[in-house]
Amino acid sequence: MAAAAAGPATAQTFCRSFSDALIDEDPQAALEELTKALEQKPDDAQYYCQRAYCHILLGNYCDAVADAKKSLEFNPYNPTAMLRKGICEYHKKNYAAALETFTEGQKLDSADTDFIVWIKRCQEAQNESQLMARTPQSKIKYDWYQTESQVIITLMIKNVQKNDVNVEFSEKKIEIKMKKSEAVRWEKLEGEEEPKPKQFVADVKNLYPSSSLYTRNWDKLVGEIKEEEKNEKLEGDAALNKLFQQIYSDGSDEVKRAMNKSFMESGGTVLSTNWSDVGKRKVEINPPDDMEWKKY
Repeated sequence: MAAAAAGPATAQTFCRSFSDALIDEDPQAALEELTKALEQKPDDAQYYCQRAYCHILLGNYCDAVADAKKSLEFNPYNPTAMLRKGICEYHKKNYAAALETFTEGQKLDSADTDFIVWIKRCQEAQNESQLMARTPQSKIKYDWYQTESQVIITLMIKNVQKNDVNVEFSEKKIEIKMKKSEAVRWEKLEGEEEPKPKQFVADVKNLYPSSSLYTRNWDKLVGEIKEEEKNEKLEGDAALNKLFQQIYSDGSDEVKRAMNKSFMESGGTVLSTNWSDVGKRKVEINPPDDMEWKKY
């Protein structure tokens, strides 16, 4: 009978050796086994030290520092426990306490270069914090992009802590996703209060259907654009783009929403100014008869 293969993080393996390498393979499993081991040996300094390492890998810095302190109670001369306590304090932004811990740990093991690296990081973090306290806070740098249904913002913030936010996290940025209330394209991230639109009187027969009070005589506008084209000698796509830009620029909010929605949903094959129409439905892809639409 073939024996079942044992996983890399079985209880038997952990009981033999709670090594860093083994914990690296599965920190959550190691955490659970170390907790069981501490129930049997609650005064084992090494078990607390290694469980602190599990917590560090899992980002549980409060639990990690508590275990590191417990380990040092039973063995005050363990440089590894001292190092892990300092790392936790650093990630909790307690830079002064972290620096003191690393300095004490270096006395225990002067050959361990990790202490030198962390001492330097603490000093740099303290200097940066002092500089920020003396100078006015600058505006947070950010980048953003959008899809039809979402706006994605990336904030460039140093030393962001994972527990401080509830969004996608990496070392130096936070990415926030927000649901759009309407399927429209934003011209910029920071909005401004827009003045109430002026009302224009125009020939009803020349108006595109719209529920907005803001109306335009589009035939007259097209004539004006054509006159500008003659003066600017625009041809082909350049002239057409100029026309669309002018219509969008002078259009009401509903006209802009209609143009954005129709263009996005149709893959650029439809451009409508009629919000009362496109606002009620999804605009289908509709390329010209002599062309074929392809998604790249």
